Amino acid sequence: MKQFTTPARHHSKVAAAWLACLLGAFGAHWWYIGRRGAWVITTFAMLMLILAQFYPVWWDNPAFLVLIVPITAGFVEALVFALKPDDKFDLKYNPGSGSVTRTGWNAVIAAIITTMLGGIVTMFGIALIVMHVYKALGWLEGHVL
Repeated sequence: MKQFTTPARHHSKVAAAWLACLLGAFGAHWWYIGRRGAWVITTFAMLMLILAQFYPVWWDNPAFLVLIVPITAGFVEALVFALKPDDKFDLKYNPGSGSVTRTGWNAVIAAIITTMLGGIVTMFGIALIVMHVYKALGWLEGHVL
């Protein structure tokens, strides 16, 4: 008697990179590649966004500023996915899929855009955090921002 098995789903490394770049704060790439614990990242991000609504200025409060951590992690993981060699990506995320990943310039473009977008967003987030801390410590009293 012959046993038939369905091959494992093949994950695209470029799709994982774009999901990590654009929706990394919510763990979309974790859901896509099937990592355990993806619900923790998604729940944390949603909770921080909900808590941010209770402050008068949504972008200048601790709950929103804490989101810089998963946002930055998403950009870093997007770069890791985009720049990882195809065979190593397949070995880790596509065992038994029966397909081989062959990426070209689309992975390079994802890495370039992730670097630009990630640099801008992360630096803006760090600047907001520094301004928030300086204001809370009273170091900016008398200065007009």
